[in-house]
Amino acid sequence: MENTPFYFYDLNVLDETLNTVLNNTKSDNFHIHYAVKANNNKKILETIADSGFGSDCVSGWEIEASIKAGFSPASIAFAGVGKTDNEIAIALNNRIGMIHCESLEEILVINEMARAMNYIPKIALRLNPNVNALTHEKISTGLSENKFGLTVLEFAELVTIMPTLSHINIVGLHFHIGSQITEMSVFERLCERINEIVPQYENTIGTLEYLNVGGGLGINYDDPDSEIIPAFEDYFDTFRWGLRKLNVPIHFELGRSIVAQCGSLHTKVLYVKKSENKNFAVLDAGMTELMRPALYGAKHKIEKLNREAVMFEELAYDIVGPICESSDSFGSDVILPELKRGDILSVRSCGAYAESMSLRYNGRQEIGNNLKRQVSTTLRMVKTA
Repeated sequence: MENTPFYFYDLNVLDETLNTVLNNTKSDNFHIHYAVKANNNKKILETIADSGFGSDCVSGWEIEASIKAGFSPASIAFAGVGKTDNEIAIALNNRIGMIHCESLEEILVINEMARAMNYIPKIALRLNPNVNALTHEKISTGLSENKFGLTVLEFAELVTIMPTLSHINIVGLHFHIGSQITEMSVFERLCERINEIVPQYENTIGTLEYLNVGGGLGINYDDPDSEIIPAFEDYFDTFRWGLRKLNVPIHFELGRSIVAQCGSLHTKVLYVKKSENKNFAVLDAGMTELMRPALYGAKHKIEKLNREAVMFEELAYDIVGPICESSDSFGSDVILPELKRGDILSVRSCGAYAESMSLRYNGRQEIGNNLKRQVSTTLRMVKTA
């Protein structure tokens, strides 16, 4: 058994997911950008780039990593509420396809930097549609109280000063209302708001040439094997119907739904502790490897990998890590076959926001990963640092 902990990626699942997305969008004017923030593993990026997707980046580093992995600069969209001057320069120097702007001041900065380069980039305005994503408050981004997008006041001022902005080309709109959305009614409401906003845009800014509706499609964390491929057909049908009157390319920025189910975190039981009313399984992986439970209270399915021929009694465990924080826990009262020191557990649905969010707190070392794809009947292992 490999030294633990490590991230395990099943490239078969990733391939099947990418093919499903392509099959559900190939007959439409739909364009998919992979949200690099979900997982920036080099092999994962290269696999997605090979499928012909674009990328959605939120930092200068992600732009550079995307280009190195094979994404065309023209297919890259750059978002983020707090772009630095250096990151904007990276975007402009690489002539990426689109910059999503989230404040009036940002637009002014880009205009001046582009003027100095004698270059006119395309930009889209991120507007806040005030749509409740019905998800965790810390990953909801589309309400008026959230920090994202131009405010109503900024949009009005932009309209008045547009004639002075000689080095930007405003071509469209960008929306993103949140993550881990499983109710299609949320996306239906987003479509309704877009249909209300587009006439205002065209009456004040100009013809709509580009529309990015964000991402946010959720996955099944509770029972991943029952829904290893997310509900892409329902998701794309919702936008296909809801935006049917708009004759414009529609762009999506999907992250979690593309990579989450192909990954898991493999970790070893270091110690089993018992008290009068609790059983604790202390793992060698913690919040430094998987931050979501500590950050959001997220739940991941946990399985015992080395199941014995004779099944032991099932018990309830608090699954905890080695970090010096009480929040370093992957779940309470998790029912598993009786555990012992050295048992290997798999924390499922860790392809998104696990490796990319890992950190060195408590002096933790960076861990590795394994990537496997079925080739005929032989497993080919790809090791990356």
